[in-house]
Amino acid sequence: MEKVVINKDFKSFYQSKKVFLTGHTGFKGAWFLCWLQQMGCSIKGYSLAPESDQSLFNVVKDRITFENVIADIRNKARLKKEIIDFEPDIIFHLAAQALVRRSYEIPSETFEVNAIGTANLLEAVLQLKKKCTVIIVTTDKVYENKEIDYHYKEEDVLGGYDPYSASKAATEVVVSSFRNSFFNIEKYSVHQKAILSARAGNVIGGGDWSNDRIVPDIIRALQDHKTIAVRNPNAVRPWQHVLEPLSGYLTLAMFANQDYQALSKAYNFGPNANDHLPVCSLVDIAIKCWGEGTWKDTSSKDQPHEAGLLKLDITKAKNELQWHPKLNSSEAIEWTMNWYKQGDSFDFTIEQINNYQAI
Repeated sequence: MEKVVINKDFKSFYQSKKVFLTGHTGFKGAWFLCWLQQMGCSIKGYSLAPESDQSLFNVVKDRITFENVIADIRNKARLKKEIIDFEPDIIFHLAAQALVRRSYEIPSETFEVNAIGTANLLEAVLQLKKKCTVIIVTTDKVYENKEIDYHYKEEDVLGGYDPYSASKAATEVVVSSFRNSFFNIEKYSVHQKAILSARAGNVIGGGDWSNDRIVPDIIRALQDHKTIAVRNPNAVRPWQHVLEPLSGYLTLAMFANQDYQALSKAYNFGPNANDHLPVCSLVDIAIKCWGEGTWKDTSSKDQPHEAGLLKLDITKAKNELQWHPKLNSSEAIEWTMNWYKQGDSFDFTIEQINNYQAI
């Protein structure tokens, strides 16, 4: 019953809300556009253009009504103007350089986009003369990962080995600084800005075509009838379907709008404690769902460092937000593979959103 109530509340709460969504041309952003549209939101998206014609955004954009701003999060003046002109009720900040391996190639740009880009957004919010809830999306990789069998909690020490992880930890510091300095919770009745961060686990789902991510690598190999190259087969990750963290962001913004001062200021969104899979298991399940395929271990001592073990503790989201994952890891993989088997499809994307809400 509780799940039904929360889904019903989504529709009643978000109907006609003005939502400013950064990163809307990305994989998660495109799914979010579809879901926000389904709930009747007025949406302005702000992001760079998609990196390829194959992107999910290009599949769905003509079927959705929204304001489409193609611009850089580092363009502070443009970002400020778009936010102030739109006067959003809610901001979901997803725009980021989101790839670990790419961060080794463009480290300073990764920090600039992720940390300074977030500072630009929050500085713009300073000029917003109305109530607004801001959800800054970071990552499960913000923690100082000791590579031990431990589920990281929101209060644990932040850190980051690679530039991507470190830049996202820096983003969390930026958020904390702005919240303390300009949006202090003790003065919420004056500024009326709720600033929270959301740390999501490894997200999978249909429509992800990024380089150097495991699911797109699997799909490209399977479609070309090639052996799947797997860099880190024994690495353990908190896999979750893309709709899981998006439902977390929606829940967090809704709760913050109603009772911000009673909430914590950061939340993990990921799978249940006993549902963290190694990469090799994900690949095996994906091959089974596809109906054919093989893989090989291509690990190398010369490859850039990526974490070998990472788990999240989602107790806080469960207790304070009544949020919990609806799909286990195997189901998330199955949903993902079904999307790719259907082909690039707006209708199937909407069908999966509706099916997810019905669970």
